[in-house]
Amino acid sequence: MKNPTLTAVPGVRAGHWTHPGGETGVTVALFLEGAIAGGFVPGHAPGSRELGLLDPTHLAGRVHGFCFAGGSAFGLAAADGVMAWLAEQGVGFPTSVAPVPLVPAAILFDLKEGRPRPDRDAGYTAAAGASDAPLPTGRVGAGAGATVASVTGVPRPGGLGSVSAPVGAWTVGAAVAVNAFGAVRDPDTGAWVAGDDTWEAAVLPAFHGNTTLAMVATDAPLDRAQANVVARMAAAGFARTLYPAYAPFDGDTVFVASTGRGEPLDPIMLSLVGHAAARCVARAIVEAVQ
Repeated sequence: MKNPTLTAVPGVRAGHWTHPGGETGVTVALFLEGAIAGGFVPGHAPGSRELGLLDPTHLAGRVHGFCFAGGSAFGLAAADGVMAWLAEQGVGFPTSVAPVPLVPAAILFDLKEGRPRPDRDAGYTAAAGASDAPLPTGRVGAGAGATVASVTGVPRPGGLGSVSAPVGAWTVGAAVAVNAFGAVRDPDTGAWVAGDDTWEAAVLPAFHGNTTLAMVATDAPLDRAQANVVARMAAAGFARTLYPAYAPFDGDTVFVASTGRGEPLDPIMLSLVGHAAARCVARAIVEAVQ
């Protein structure tokens, strides 16, 4: 594929803001024509905003972007900037006053003494720079200040990975900010990428703030219930790579967007899209750390 990242999916723009010191950042995906959305939160310490939009019963049928940020709960302010940029483009849920952009957001914990925190300007910059070009990966955006394998007592650098794959006539893509409590193992080779499992017999650290965040997009036509099915299936990518996954220290979260139009998928094709999403999430986690 010419573009092996999230932005290979038609109708998706994405971009980053990375602090000049490389200590934290923001990653956004934009859907200027709107997207059907769903989500799943298997982690136990999430920080989020507008999760209600991902419920199939919510009045608003589509969202206009996703925002991931560092900075713990302070970083949720970045979504204000994403909304501001979208509003300038006239994008949003129609109201009698003005379009209101709908942007679910989630954060990871990368706080350190004196470390800056993403704010409204950071989110605006990420949105303004978003495009359909291949999404940069590594120590960028929401993954800039991330660490992994905190469970071992010796955290390693985390990061942001992005992978896409074809599924029939459609494309599935994922971008994952990896700040996991767990060690990371490549499910395809069995090799440890960061840390290992020797911690299982050790005394674990008392506290680490973590969280792995995944945004998945596809142009396969999903309805809102199906988007939530894909989000749950995509979360399997965490369990295949993170040891442990969904720990009490993690706020692991998955957002899913469908830019497709047409009749919703039949159960067989839905299963294939969900499976591809899980594969993309797992591969993106390994890429982020490598």
